[in-house]
Amino acid sequence: MIKINGNSLSIADVIKVTKNYEKVEIDSNAIDKIKKSQRYVKKILKTDRVIYGINTGVGELANKMISKTEISTLQKNIIRSHATGVGEKFSEEIVRGVILLRANALAKGYSGVRLELIQLLLELLNNKIYPYIPSQGSVGASGDLAPLSHLALVLIGEGECIQNGERVDSKEILDKKNISHIELGPKEGLALINGTQIMSSIACKVIADSEMLIKNAQIASGMSLEALKGTSKAFDEKIHATRPHKGQVKCAKNMRALLKNSEIIESHTSCEKVQDAYTLRCIPQVYGAIIDTIEFVKNTISVEINSATDNPLIFPDDDEVISGGNFHGEPIAFAMDYMGIAMSEIASISERTIDRMVNPHMSELPPFLTEKSGLDSGMMIAQYTAASLVSENKVLAHPASVDSIPTSAGQEDHVSMGPIGARHCLKIIENVQNVIAIEMLCAAQGIDFQKYSPGIGVNLAYKFIRENIKHLDEDRILYKDIEKLNKFVVGGKIVEKVEEKVKIL
Repeated sequence: MIKINGNSLSIADVIKVTKNYEKVEIDSNAIDKIKKSQRYVKKILKTDRVIYGINTGVGELANKMISKTEISTLQKNIIRSHATGVGEKFSEEIVRGVILLRANALAKGYSGVRLELIQLLLELLNNKIYPYIPSQGSVGASGDLAPLSHLALVLIGEGECIQNGERVDSKEILDKKNISHIELGPKEGLALINGTQIMSSIACKVIADSEMLIKNAQIASGMSLEALKGTSKAFDEKIHATRPHKGQVKCAKNMRALLKNSEIIESHTSCEKVQDAYTLRCIPQVYGAIIDTIEFVKNTISVEINSATDNPLIFPDDDEVISGGNFHGEPIAFAMDYMGIAMSEIASISERTIDRMVNPHMSELPPFLTEKSGLDSGMMIAQYTAASLVSENKVLAHPASVDSIPTSAGQEDHVSMGPIGARHCLKIIENVQNVIAIEMLCAAQGIDFQKYSPGIGVNLAYKFIRENIKHLDEDRILYKDIEKLNKFVVGGKIVEKVEEKVKIL
């Protein structure tokens, strides 16, 4: 059971809820603060104070006063009018993250909502209800307004949910689960949609997937180095002690562990080659920088998922309601753009390594890794596919955060475009997973041509692949091999096998 209080949720907790359907409840320590904040909103409504989003319109309409009798209608209208999302729906995993993160933000006790509203969000999670949320429509400031509104519609018995892959009226789903929808109180509509939870949910998945991906990438690089009869000298601890970036030092240590006791490397220590190409020699420098990037992004998102991001915020102890800009997605936007660039680099170095293995002028291996080149094309077109994915990533990695289009008649005149960067980053990772699968496929084929055994960690990965995918002795349909290896990469099967004996840091 995960307990939320707005302050202690981890990215690992998010993944447990989104992927493993871990149950969630509100921490008892958070309840008093939630109730105190909501009581303060009630108190305000008995006065003549003007409070944005409670008794005024929103955005450019902030100067339009709303009568006390229309306050509930205002909240419902905000949800309905803002639910303008388009495009492909978000996956159940992303949507579950959105629900959890919105509940956690409200549980901090600065939003003025009822405890019942947060509990209803958790009922959706714990009953595996999957709201329909289109993926496009948020500019990432004033929060993720449009997509979060689609979630909020479900809470009021409107909108749609996904059941068996089809869109179904939310009320029908709620009735089946014996869950009552809610009538929104003061500020509750605005509090539900004025936040960064769409981009933050994607970011949590990005981080989890990238941590697995960089482990796979290092294993793939070790396999490729063995296939290309490279040297492990470039990973010597003394070199990296002179430039001690944490990720670089960590990656070099991983490479030494993967290649330990390699008979292939030992067999050519006295060869004429002076040094390896950058794709092999600079693995710690490149992948180490990526490890550091993941850590930086992880720290940023860990703060974000435990933050109050709606507007205005309620401070009962100070008798204040303050309008600010915590809904602005710039921290996440930068982080996702940065991560997209880093993930693209994995595929970039991987594809060059693939090309080196299939190119007989550089590899000392059979042309395109096939014994019958000419009659057979071998791995020729697998490299084309990798090149295509790398090129696509170059477009997707263009920073979304450098753009801003004013909204709401110029009132919201600078926005983050963070959701775009986050979605692009997720797609980049999917592309890179396939490139790494192709590199592993080629590297296993290259190792087949070696007379000696690879290092301990590499050998574990190599043997696992060969247990599931046979050597390419003549041309066959390769997309099935790539798909199978991709599942091993994404699901962590190869990492799991290697870490039986070699821990990847």
